[in-house]
Amino acid sequence: MADIDWEDAFCGEGNNCYRIGVDGDGNSYIALSGQEDTYLRDSREALQQLIRAIKAGKADHLLDG
Repeated sequence: MADIDWEDAFCGEGNNCYRIGVDGDGNSYIALSGQEDTYLRDSREALQQLIRAIKAGKADHLLDG
């Protein structure tokens, strides 16, 4: 298993918490809080692009409903 430096959890209403982490090899990780052994891995650049897109509102349509 990778040596992942996890950030504190980002939580919405209820128990919907996500954690973001990075390792020393340039990878980024996203997992449900408490389930960090099952994660999505990609490059740090991919994580940066995801964060920029979210900040720009490109995922806002996912919140409608």
